[in-house]
Amino acid sequence: MKFLNNSPLLKLRRRSLRRDQTEAERLLWSRLKRKQLGGLKFYRQFSVGHYILDFYCFNAKLAIELDGSQHLEPSTKRYDDARTEYLESLGVTVLRFWNNEVMTNMNGVLETIQAVALERMAEATK
Repeated sequence: MKFLNNSPLLKLRRRSLRRDQTEAERLLWSRLKRKQLGGLKFYRQFSVGHYILDFYCFNAKLAIELDGSQHLEPSTKRYDDARTEYLESLGVTVLRFWNNEVMTNMNGVLETIQAVALERMAEATK
């Protein structure tokens, strides 16, 4: 694939996903945008390869995925596993949170994201 990040072929789909975000995505984005979390720059609906990630921190190579109940289905689980394997092969770490986790434990979610992102960035400078 010519464009590894934000392929022009996926631009309309990324735009659609930003417009039709879930409540959990909207709430988390309100806390990640504009470098509010420890100065980390996040993008929403960012594509890597042929996958569109809910949120992505380029400097930490960290993907954040929010999952609803459909992710309990075996076929969706297999898709998620393949997606994670592909992203990890590129050096991207994937953190997954359930939608209800974002809704009921936002501070815990943000603490985890920040800790992992800072750890990833520290590893990259070694």
